[in-house]
Amino acid sequence: ADAQLCENWRVKLQVGSKFRVGLKWTGNPMHRNDINRSCPLEIFHPLTLLKDIEIFSLEKSPEAHLGDTMQKYHIRDLSKELTSFDQTAAAIACLDLIISVDTSAAHLAGAMGLPVWTLLPYLPDWRWMLTRADSPWYPTMKLFRQKQPGDWDSVVQQVIGEIVNFKQLAA
Repeated sequence: ADAQLCENWRVKLQVGSKFRVGLKWTGNPMHRNDINRSCPLEIFHPLTLLKDIEIFSLEKSPEAHLGDTMQKYHIRDLSKELTSFDQTAAAIACLDLIISVDTSAAHLAGAMGLPVWTLLPYLPDWRWMLTRADSPWYPTMKLFRQKQPGDWDSVVQQVIGEIVNFKQLAA
């Protein structure tokens, strides 16, 4: 990521305060499997209740902008400033963890070598294979999979269980 853009984002995100998580819950609505790989924001409510975590929305699509829900969950909306991959790369470089469904944000974070947790539907895209918890493409990526079709709740519970350990390592 561009060093000057990263510095701008460090100031905006107040790096050094809380544990910062970037969250992306929807993919491209035109994708043929988007109905399975995207999930509702509301399933992340338990994640927003964790202490000492600040969550930033990495959503860009108008359909995903649920201002009232994001406000209620204290999720900071970055959409107006994520105007390019350069801006997105600089922003995520200033976060401690990216949690995303199968989207370009997950691939970008993985390609940058950043900690990224990718949430997968029961039948994921071929590149995620069927049983791995890691990715051969991105060494810093961890995969969280549905055990049953449509079961995002258990995936979020897995994430919550892991984030407590991860925060201790990242502190």
